Order: sequence, then C-alpha cells, then structure tokens
Amino acid sequence: MAKKTVASLQSGGGKQHTKVIKMIKSDKSGAYTFREEIVHNDDVKDWLNRD
Repeated sequence: MAKKTVASLQSGGGKQHTKVIKMIKSDKSGAYTFREEIVHNDDVKDWLNRD
C-alpha cells in the first residue's frame, strides 16, 4: 500500500509532501498504535507536536 501511495506522489507536486508516522501509547492498555498521514513539508513539525 505504501508503495502505491509514494509512487502516485512522485508525479506533479508530490515532492512537497511527506508521509509521517507517529507512535502513540494508549493510556488504557499501554499498547502502541501508529498514526500515518501525508502532510505538506512545511507542516511536519506542527503535525508531530500535536497530541
């Protein structure tokens, strides 16, 4: 799935975007989940700093 996403972003303005993955620990169970999103390069730090 990731290969298709990255391949489709290579054409056009896709080089201005980054796929970011953040690991989040659950307070209830202590298990980790991963949140993935494609954001603009200028917004990467803001995305990582929010909850």
